[in-house]
Amino acid sequence: MNDSGTKLAAEVRIEARRFVGIDVSKATLEFAIDDQVKTVVYSNDVAGIKSLLVDLPKFGNIGAIVLEATGGLERVVAMALCAAEYPVMVVNPRQAHDFAKALGFLAKTDAIDARALAQFAQTLDRSEKRDALLLRPPSAEQGALNELVTRRSQLVEIRVMETNRLYGLPKGPVKKSVQSVIKLLDRQIKVLDNDIGGRLDKHFADKLLLLKGLKGVAMGTQAVLMAKLPELGTLDRHAIAKIVGVAPLNNDSGKMRGKRMTWGGRSDVRSALYMAALSAVRHNDVLREFHQRLIAKGKPKKVALVACMHKLLSIMNAILKTGVAWDPQFHVAKNA
Repeated sequence: MNDSGTKLAAEVRIEARRFVGIDVSKATLEFAIDDQVKTVVYSNDVAGIKSLLVDLPKFGNIGAIVLEATGGLERVVAMALCAAEYPVMVVNPRQAHDFAKALGFLAKTDAIDARALAQFAQTLDRSEKRDALLLRPPSAEQGALNELVTRRSQLVEIRVMETNRLYGLPKGPVKKSVQSVIKLLDRQIKVLDNDIGGRLDKHFADKLLLLKGLKGVAMGTQAVLMAKLPELGTLDRHAIAKIVGVAPLNNDSGKMRGKRMTWGGRSDVRSALYMAALSAVRHNDVLREFHQRLIAKGKPKKVALVACMHKLLSIMNAILKTGVAWDPQFHVAKNA
């Protein structure tokens, strides 16, 4: 090979994109690149993430880094990679597992999972949906609010468990202990509610003012939306519905038309939207009439409620996207 050919080959090697998969556990980060069998293990802490960031530039041009959503264990490393301006994607574990099985990875270890994620990264990087899949770090205000909302959810879950334990307990020290814990949790939740409310008023007042009067969307729902759905008001109604997991997806093959179903999405946002829809079909004229029409057409109650969740989300998305405040008379006239 002549000198120019050697130089070109070197440039191609330099510019060739590499694809990374990171399997995240509580203690470790299993790192795989491209289809290489050998993986590298870093500790899932400040020191380990720092070492990972030092080593990454040695691999050249990184095309995409894929991690599974692992109950929040992936959050710190994902944010650190984003801050270092790497293209990061956090994917649904079910999608990652299905992809691994399709490749023939039937056994499961951290190293195998990391290698499968690296190949998944290559596929997603070439997808037309690449830009939509890239993780975008939240603002400082969104990040702080998200931590508070997440902590509140944790405390509410613990309170439910303690309340369930309370039933059937005879009078005595155990019952007093459970009651004391419930009172403590109530106080902590109230403190968090005050902090969340203050942050909503301070940092998200302009958006929430547009939603004022939209019955069903109380402070709890507002907090979850502002913290965990920053895309609200920036995408079209179809895209935002898919992100949340309330979009009915086709299940067709040939001439067969299967039952459309919702799948995936952000469960915490969907849970908040579910509670909001339950309230809205009782107190919001637009959603109540929409819900009643679906029931009158023979739709199952669960299907009708999911449709109301979809409609409520679409309304909020349109309000924030256009900057036009909620006007129930407009929607009543539109649907008349």
